[in-house]
Amino acid sequence: MTIYSNTTPLLAFSAIGRLDLLNKVHGEICVVPSVVSECHVGGIIEVPDLTAIPWILIEPEPPQDDSRFLMLDAGERDTLSAALRDQAGLVLIDERLGRNLAEFHALRVAGTLGTLKKAKEIGLIAAFLPLVRELQGVGFWYHEKLVQRLAADVGE
Repeated sequence: MTIYSNTTPLLAFSAIGRLDLLNKVHGEICVVPSVVSECHVGGIIEVPDLTAIPWILIEPEPPQDDSRFLMLDAGERDTLSAALRDQAGLVLIDERLGRNLAEFHALRVAGTLGTLKKAKEIGLIAAFLPLVRELQGVGFWYHEKLVQRLAADVGE
């Protein structure tokens, strides 16, 4: 199953030093060049060089004229276009508009919190909530009702 990731899950897991969880939960992850560029722009969160990580596959950039996703930023637009082109089984994306458009186009979606939930369910992490709080502490925002629902789902 082909899995594509947008920028935010890569930033989030890098921020807490657990980029490895993406691979352990999902296996190989495909990204488009615009996502690689967004991750290497710099800023508070340092993302490792994605081109040097063996389980991250850099896929060709889709055509830039995909009118289905004009309202999205480059990484989201290109990720969804490539995922549709390659009939991906899953897209990792956190932003609401991007998730809604992915689902509208019949793509299956998950995000940072869903990946953390799965990591807890399969025993890769001891607890879900502390990692969510760590993400929130470095500036990631998640609706508290969603956080509490997912925490309850994993017994926290």
